[in-house]
Parts: sequence; structure tokens; C-alpha cells
Amino acid sequence: MAQNTERLQALDALRGIAAVGVMLFHYIPYFNELFGHSFTPWSFLEFGRYGVHLFFILSGFVIFMTLERTPTAKWFGLARAFRLLPSLWAGIILTSIFVHLLGPESRLVSFPDALVNATLLHEYFELPHVDGAYWSLVVEATFYVWMAILFYGLGQGQKLRGVLWAWVIGSYFAVIYWKAIPDGLEFLIKDLLFTKYAPLFISGMLLFRWHKHGTPSMADRLLLVVAMAHCLVAYKSPFNFFVVGCYATFIMAVMGYLNFLANRPLLLLGRLSYALYLVHQNIGYGIIQLCYDYGLPGQVGVMVAIAVVVTLAYGIHTLIEQPALRWFRQYRKTSMDSDRSAPAPLQEPKQLP
Repeated sequence: MAQNTERLQALDALRGIAAVGVMLFHYIPYFNELFGHSFTPWSFLEFGRYGVHLFFILSGFVIFMTLERTPTAKWFGLARAFRLLPSLWAGIILTSIFVHLLGPESRLVSFPDALVNATLLHEYFELPHVDGAYWSLVVEATFYVWMAILFYGLGQGQKLRGVLWAWVIGSYFAVIYWKAIPDGLEFLIKDLLFTKYAPLFISGMLLFRWHKHGTPSMADRLLLVVAMAHCLVAYKSPFNFFVVGCYATFIMAVMGYLNFLANRPLLLLGRLSYALYLVHQNIGYGIIQLCYDYGLPGQVGVMVAIAVVVTLAYGIHTLIEQPALRWFRQYRKTSMDSDRSAPAPLQEPKQLP
């Protein structure tokens, strides 16, 4: 694979495509399942729900890139917090307002529950999501915590690889015996170790290592194959083969075969993907239902919902996400420059015997 470590624009385009796939799944087949559409949904849009799995592969790739160039767990944690939380808080506020005004009532969340959503700990307290899509953000945040502990605690050597092997093999056992997992271990295995999804992140990490450092060792190649094959066991057919296709598409992008995707519309979608993911689901449901209430066709409601949430996502990205990241990067640069320029502490002279 290519040796440069610059962010690959084709991957940003894939992120945008995945976000659109998830949105269309929620607006058409899933809305029809929950509330009913006036038209027959296109069945192929069911595959859109697995766009989240492409997000997880991307996260593994990008996070390992971030870990390798971030000196401490403190700076890694702050970088992730500034990446996720400001936009999340804006999404929570907007979604809460829209759902209270437009519905659906089944998606209303109380103010205290919304506050806990702002920490991404709500699922661990069995509280409802402000937006249904937030379940994957809880998985992402948990993954960040594990990687900070493992990377800065164990380094990049054999100890880390041993943990990753154990995690992948354990994930196989977990999905095979999913319904037989004892109640006392469910929280650990299903939530804290997110064994349905962990190999997706681990595959992304290994693909980044291959991309940056060249052909990996035989052991790492074997681990990559085993991690990627997990999807064949974890998900039902034909969706498991769709995830295999996501892997193939991702690898083609990393190798430079999908550079044609790096056009301005798709790159813009890629930049908006996080904000779009945050605000699309419940706000869109309310808008589609409102259009039905006014006698408009369902297809029109879907198009109106897409226009509104893309506009909201653009506002969050330009007014909140980008300024927050710029401020943090300047703060980090200033702090690190200050630390480097600080004089070393004086040492006490050694006493002569």
C-alpha cells in the first residue's frame, strides 16, 4: 500500500457516502417499518444501516493515525472530546427542539435524560437516546477509552498485539454464543467490549499500519484476515457479504483506486458527515410526518427532510465543529510550545562521598 501518511481524501468521500446511506435507510425502509410510508420502499436501501460499520472501520484507521502522532493520553482524550462533544451538544439541542415541536412523540426525551446523553454515558444507564443514531457514538467513545488505555499503557509492541488477538477471538465466541452469555457478563461482553463491532475497528487499525509502514508481518496479516472474517459470523446474510464489500471498497480507497470519489460534492458530504449523522434521524422523522399531515407525497417529505438536515449539518459544521477544532489545535500548539521552551528543572548537585 501507499507509504504516505496524509489523510486520504477518498476515505473522506466514503464517509459522506456512508452517512447518506444511513440517512436514506432511516428515512425510507426504517420509517416505513416504524410509522408507515405511502409508497413501497426500495429494498436495497436496507443495506444502508450497515454504513455504520464502514464508519467503524474508518475510525480504527484514523484513530491509530491520531494515536501515533499524539504524545500523551491527555492530549488524545482532549482531541477526541473536542472532535465529538461540541457538535454533539448542538445536535442534542436541535433534536430536542424539533422533536418537541414536530414529534414523533415516541422519540421525546426528558431534559435530565438529554443531559446524560451529552456525556455519551446514557446507554450505560439504560437511558433513551436523544437520537437513535447515538448508539454508535457510545461505541466509538468506548473504543477511544480502550485505545488510550492500551496504546499508552502497552505501546505498539507485542503486548498490544496480544490484546488485539484476544479481543478478536473473544468476539467470535461472543457472537456465536450471543444468546447464551450469562446475565452477569452481558454488560462486559456486549457493551464494554462491544464484541459485535470491535473487529471492525481493529481491522481499520491494522490497515492503517499496513498503509503507513508497508507490508506487515505474517502474524499481523493473519490477524487482519481473522478480524475481517468476523463479519461473516456476526451479521446475517446477505448483510455480512455487504460488510465484506465495505472492506474491499475501503482497501481500494486506501490503495488509491477510488481517487475519483474525491470530488467537491462528496468531500463536502464527508466534512458534514458527523454533524449530519447527529441530527438526521428524529428531526427527519418529524419533518416527513409533517409533510404527510399537509397531504404531501412521502417522497416529497423525504426530500424536504434531507434538505433541512443537510442545512442544519452545514450550520453545525461551520459554526461549531470547525471553530472548536481550530481553537483546540491552537491551544494544543501553544501549550506544547510552552512546554518545550520551559527550562529544565535544576538538579541538586551530587554529594561527594
